[in-house]
Amino acid sequence: MTKTTVTKIRPTTLQAMKQKSEQIVMLTAYDFLTAKILDEMDIDVILVGDSLGNVFSGYDSTLPVTMDHMVYHTQAVVRGASRSLVVADMPFLSYQISPEEARRNAGRLIQEGGAQAIKIEVGPQQIDCVKSIVNMGIPVMGHIGFTPQFIHQIGGFKVQGRDELQREELIKCALDLQNSGCFAILIEMVDAQLTKELLDQVDIPIIGIGAGICDGQVLVTQDVLGLSAQTPSFAKQYATINSDIKKAIDSYKADVKSTQFPSSNFQFN
Repeated sequence: MTKTTVTKIRPTTLQAMKQKSEQIVMLTAYDFLTAKILDEMDIDVILVGDSLGNVFSGYDSTLPVTMDHMVYHTQAVVRGASRSLVVADMPFLSYQISPEEARRNAGRLIQEGGAQAIKIEVGPQQIDCVKSIVNMGIPVMGHIGFTPQFIHQIGGFKVQGRDELQREELIKCALDLQNSGCFAILIEMVDAQLTKELLDQVDIPIIGIGAGICDGQVLVTQDVLGLSAQTPSFAKQYATINSDIKKAIDSYKADVKSTQFPSSNFQFN
């Protein structure tokens, strides 16, 4: 029997896709089963996001997520993804303290977690940190615009890049990330005009979330599936899994209560 060869998506693949004007599709996963489904559906990039703090663990922000959390969830996702590029988030306090801490923790996500790249939320003060990780041979995706780990400093969920100073800072930051060797940039909740300016000035792939048309898009999978209790205005629901699950659970409960389950059809042979 001929073994099917899986073509693994690499950071360099994304650059080739940009050059061919082929849109990059990216979704989140925090567990093996979700990652396996996304991989089977030929999703280009799977992000093990620190959004697991909200979606998986029920926190009201991403700030409580630790390196141990990220390593554990990345390991599970990697086991389910043979084709997709797996990118793991650097959580809060994993890179802000010192370049040495940043390199060590980035290395953990690659060595222990099995990720093929990492993502960092970036302001001007993180550029040197990004350079030091890239110089280790670890592919880095920079994350600019609305950065959830800086939510207290930003002052809540606010669209970024609407005033001239912000626009200039974000464009400079994007160019600095490119010059630092990042293979891609994720931009979140930024003004649509700023997105156009970034696409005109930046040569590496730009993946957007709440930022209009970019070189690709990322959403939280639970939002796409209609599992989340609240879906952001920029996320489109493609299913209503939440209500479907409730219907299934209700039917199961009714069958148990009425002793309709288990019937003779559901016995060990």
